[in-house]
Amino acid sequence: MATGGKLIVFSAPSGSGKTTIVQHLLKQESLNLEFSVSATSREARGEEQHGKEYYFLSLSDFKSHMKQDDFLEWEEVYRDNFYGTLNSEIERIWAMGKNVIFDIDVVGGLRIKRKFPERTLAVFVKPPSVEELKIRLKNRKTESDEKINMRIAKASVEMATAPRFDHTILNDTLEYALQEATKLVASHIAKPFLNAASLDSPHSILEEE
Repeated sequence: MATGGKLIVFSAPSGSGKTTIVQHLLKQESLNLEFSVSATSREARGEEQHGKEYYFLSLSDFKSHMKQDDFLEWEEVYRDNFYGTLNSEIERIWAMGKNVIFDIDVVGGLRIKRKFPERTLAVFVKPPSVEELKIRLKNRKTESDEKINMRIAKASVEMATAPRFDHTILNDTLEYALQEATKLVASHIAKPFLNAASLDSPHSILEEE
């Protein structure tokens, strides 16, 4: 029986550095974190591996899971390009007795915060500027100029959601961003639940919400 732990959400436009921050936090043993691997219908890029960076599903498989209500949250980020968090992934991490950390789209992050306001810390990672964001995306050399331009256009919309998160970290200097993220997460984990009810699974939480 898995008792729900804390949830830590990091969201940001692509290229803002949230993945680097999350990877740093995962190395801090005192935080007792486990990464929530998202599912996606997009194809793997570069050296990405199924079950590590993402669960890579076909479009039909992803939609099948949607129909079966297998997702805690999901979003069509671009046309036929879906991302989501499987309920089974949260159950897996809670069964380990760990807190869940997410590296996800802003829409998914805010949905998790709305569903679990007490147990979720939602952090928005802000790039220094849109121009810097474009440079970072180009330096990745993993996507076409067309894809990069789509991400830049989307970034403007995403950055407008920053005030809806609990905290915003400006990733201008990486060292500062890492220190700030570590302090925020440690403080959140140390706080007791206001409602300390024991919960068996994401399904039972959804029923109570």
